[in-house]
Amino acid sequence: MKRFLMVMGLILSSLLTSCIPHKDIVYLQNKEVATDSLQLMVEQQKPYRVQINDILNIRIKVLDQENVSIFNPIGEGNLNASASERAYFDGFTVDTHGRIRIPELGEITVLGYTTTEIEELIKNKLLEEQFKETANMFITVKLSGLRYTAMGEVRSPGTQILFQERVNIFQAIANVGEVDITGDLKDVLIIRQYPQGQQIHHLDLTDINVMNSPYYYIQPNDMIYVKPLKQKTWGTGTTGRESLATIVSVLSLVTTTILLLTRF
Repeated sequence: MKRFLMVMGLILSSLLTSCIPHKDIVYLQNKEVATDSLQLMVEQQKPYRVQINDILNIRIKVLDQENVSIFNPIGEGNLNASASERAYFDGFTVDTHGRIRIPELGEITVLGYTTTEIEELIKNKLLEEQFKETANMFITVKLSGLRYTAMGEVRSPGTQILFQERVNIFQAIANVGEVDITGDLKDVLIIRQYPQGQQIHHLDLTDINVMNSPYYYIQPNDMIYVKPLKQKTWGTGTTGRESLATIVSVLSLVTTTILLLTRF
């Protein structure tokens, strides 16, 4: 009888620890201070520097707009195309050498530059070769959407394009349908592209101090990977109700087995 109780105790302990604790599924917990509020100094997002495969949207305006029609894409060739498709065909893609090719101006190296710096580069080149200061040029350079990929324990994995310049990790995850209950919020991976290669960064989304992280805001071409919790592989239930159902099933099986064995 003692042996039976010990076995049942072990089974119950393992099943009770298999359900996911509440603290593992709550975002932005104040883990260091006992008060209900905490003032955070969110780090100012550094200007993004253009990478290979980025798509730039460039618009040039002068007093006589016909003089710059060759530089500006029409953008209405296929009205049935989505905004992202038009951005792809009308935009200027940064090639593997870090350059874009603009009509009349030729190739311009933009790798590692901010959009503001690229605006200045194009303006100077136009003043040298095409126009005078009196043309009153107005040049805008923007990324053609912020493209990122989310995978793992999210409800709608895949690639998303957001037409915003500033997107944090919570906004990015919300756009792929949130994290499943079996996702590990304490170690979300950000795989980021740099000129020298890719690097992996770790974020704890259950900690309110994640808002101070330099990786709190995502960048174009980021990959977000949410790992599964160990409870998912155990298969004993992720909630208290599921674990209780498993316990009842195990108890019924063990009881039936003992009754059958004692009859013989």
